[in-house]
Amino acid sequence: MSEEEDEPKKKSGLVKILIMVFAALAVLGIGLGAGYFMFGTQPHSPEELASEIIERNGATAPEAEPEDEGEGEEGEGERRSKVVKESSKEEVFQTLYYEIPGNLTTNLRDSRRFLQLGIGVSTQYDEEILRNVEMHLPAIKAAILETLSDYGEEDVVGREARRLLSEDLRDSINVELERLEGFGGIEGVHLTSYVMQ
Repeated sequence: MSEEEDEPKKKSGLVKILIMVFAALAVLGIGLGAGYFMFGTQPHSPEELASEIIERNGATAPEAEPEDEGEGEEGEGERRSKVVKESSKEEVFQTLYYEIPGNLTTNLRDSRRFLQLGIGVSTQYDEEILRNVEMHLPAIKAAILETLSDYGEEDVVGREARRLLSEDLRDSINVELERLEGFGGIEGVHLTSYVMQ
């Protein structure tokens, strides 16, 4: 009798395994179908995508101009002129950032409170400006603290006060860089932390 009881258990275990396999295949099939539905109709290569964008914008891709290798066969002496395409976008430069390590803390003028700042600078010139900032960091920190010593409690409260403080710090840093390197180049000062206590 024990053999007869083992057979239904074996069959029920086999049935469970088959059901789990079919369920896994069904989930996989549904996932593949959903993926194809969502992503399967998109272009498969960058060239196809570029062609689609060009068609959508109504523009045609300019033909490549042959390199000047002298005149070839007769009749090919005429050179094609370049087609200039007008763009409404202005030329965009990359903005480079540098965060001055640590926070700068100073007493506020005529107050028992103090101001603690985290400062970052930005430029669109080149990396040499940021290297100059890093190289002259002690002098720049001293110039920043000297500028901050002119500020009282009422001068650092509010959005407009922070904007004016940023501009004043930018000017101070540029004056110091011009003194040391002959050129400032810092276009923005960003107050990355601002604590008044």
